[in-house]
Amino acid sequence: MDVLGALNLGDIAQTFSKMGMFPVFDLAYYIVSILYLKYEPGSVEVSRRSPVASWLSAMLYCFGSYILADVLLGGSPLDYFQYNSHVLLASAVWYLLFFCPLNLFYKCVAFLPVKLVLVALKEVVRTRKIAAGVHHAFHAYHHGFFIMVIVGYVKGSGVALISNFEQLLRGVWRPDTNEIMNMSFPTKASLYGAILFTLQETQWIPIAKSTLILLFTLFMITCKVVMTARHSHGSPFSLIESWVCHLLFGSPLGGAVEDHHAAAATPAAPSSPAKSKEELSEGTRKRKVKKAE
Repeated sequence: MDVLGALNLGDIAQTFSKMGMFPVFDLAYYIVSILYLKYEPGSVEVSRRSPVASWLSAMLYCFGSYILADVLLGGSPLDYFQYNSHVLLASAVWYLLFFCPLNLFYKCVAFLPVKLVLVALKEVVRTRKIAAGVHHAFHAYHHGFFIMVIVGYVKGSGVALISNFEQLLRGVWRPDTNEIMNMSFPTKASLYGAILFTLQETQWIPIAKSTLILLFTLFMITCKVVMTARHSHGSPFSLIESWVCHLLFGSPLGGAVEDHHAAAATPAAPSSPAKSKEELSEGTRKRKVKKAE
């Protein structure tokens, strides 16, 4: 604690936790979110064919976490759309990313150094949303620890948890991309962050909320910036999760899973018999034709 006091971490954390998110941080959040939407196969074609469906998908990418959290807490799913400035800002980002002449806006924000800055700013918003979700649930359900975790998790995960519904708006149905079954790093980190903020809110962790917000934000920024710079889709938690799941649930270790997949992928060779049968039937047919002639 003396070291923390010497570094004035408490003052820095307090100042950081009071920073407003609108418009700079929220703008970065909207840009990165809709940028990921544009990366989805077929999203550009949908924007030309049905701009309304594309806009709705973009709004889900930006406000999906608020919509789902409001539904879980008994509110209206349209509640967040009362904030006109946020909706207009997200809509402007959507239009520029999909319809800007010569794709100039997309090229600017997709330029890696710029994208890394935007990704870092987005993680600031994600952490703040997790903390706000836990705090909101704490006041609604004072002793509902699981409710706090769920709401914080939903707030941080964004549209990932309702990605299948969002895909339906674009005319796509891919149930294999279910985020619950195949969790990405941001989704896992949102879950672990929701647990930490719940423990802090219920005073099981002796740490100030502002300090936890600062530390968790730094962790998220570091991980996401490094992963984006390396174009990695892995997770820093993989090794720990692999061992914990192996000990508690008997799941195979990471290496065993990879070996299993490799072994399952190899026996794809025996397509030659089918081919030889086709060749044989083709030869028989030719002989019959020759005989007939």
